[in-house]
Parts: sequence; C-alpha cells; structure tokens
Amino acid sequence: MQSRVFRVATAAAALTALGGLAACNSPTEQKAEDRADAIENQADAMRDSADAQADQMEDTADTLDPTLDGVDSTAEQSLENQAEAVRQQGEAKADALENKADAVRDAADK
Repeated sequence: MQSRVFRVATAAAALTALGGLAACNSPTEQKAEDRADAIENQADAMRDSADAQADQMEDTADTLDPTLDGVDSTAEQSLENQAEAVRQQGEAKADALENKADAVRDAADK
C-alpha cells in the first residue's frame, strides 16, 4: 500500500515538474531546475534504498519466528522495530533532500 501511494505521489510530482519545466524561460532557471531534479532523484534513491533495506530486515525477522501464532518473538519484534527505524530515517533524509530541491527552485525564481 505504501509503495502504491509513493508511486502515485512520484507520478504527480513528475507531472508537476514537467509543467514547471515548460515555464522556465532563462538558462539560469533551467540550470536550477536540472539541479533540483538531480537532488529529487537522490531523494528517490535514498527512499528506495531505505525501503529495500527495511524489507530485507523484515524478511529476516520473519525467519526468526517460524510459528504462525500471530505473536512475534522478542527477536522478531526487535528486528522489525529496527527495520521501521531504517525506513523512517530514509524517509527523513529523502524529505530533507526534497526540501533542498525546493530551495534551489525557489532561489532561481527570485
């Protein structure tokens, strides 16, 4: 579910970015747009990497408790908590990069 929401949000952001590209008139604005796009690509890669790492950790956690009783073992729960922390840290870093991209665009608009 989260990845579907992410894909929809990414597609919406891409369409917005394409609309923004059409509005760029000067070479300075285009250069800033290109830089912002590169930063956003880094943000996407950061988010994808954190999600992949967290998914792998969750898969490993599932092997720590082979009993299908609906109750996680302490080891499984601990690793799942670590996976969630990795996911949240990746999200925070990606958000910071996206904020940086926005700042690059804003600076070019002034």
